[in-house]
Amino acid sequence: MLYVVAWPLLAEADDTALRRLRAQYHRREADLIGPHFTLVFDAPLSEEARLRAALAGLADRRPFWFVLDRLVRHDMAPPARAAWLFAVPADGAAELIDLHATLNPEPGGEGFEPHITLGLFERAAEAEHLARMVERQHLPIHGRVEELALLRRDDDGLDTVASVRLSA
Repeated sequence: MLYVVAWPLLAEADDTALRRLRAQYHRREADLIGPHFTLVFDAPLSEEARLRAALAGLADRRPFWFVLDRLVRHDMAPPARAAWLFAVPADGAAELIDLHATLNPEPGGEGFEPHITLGLFERAAEAEHLARMVERQHLPIHGRVEELALLRRDDDGLDTVASVRLSA
């Protein structure tokens, strides 16, 4: 499967905090990839040429700032009691949505909300409790997106297939 991600540049303390949260609450993915915004999710390998070309076409875009200013809990459908916890940007969201639309010409079933995944919790109440603590201690988080990458996932992990620096 293929993915396109936007790499956030963060202050060291913010990067460390997000990595620690992911290591504790998103163990399955934390060792594979650090904090990121996913712009293309689970694309088939047959899309690689199209995604490489689309990514190359974004080099003339400007880098942009973002602010993670709130956490959003997404509850799984019953009977599951699990919930995802996401850090969601206010500033910078429009740019991420535009990149997503450019890279995904076929509209998907759900709307796109840019986010950095912090974790998956067995119970929604656990996610809500952590959200309150993180909001008090760590938000807002300011960062900048200057680079996008096309990643290939296989049994051995993630490999960077192509990347582009935003430079306009």
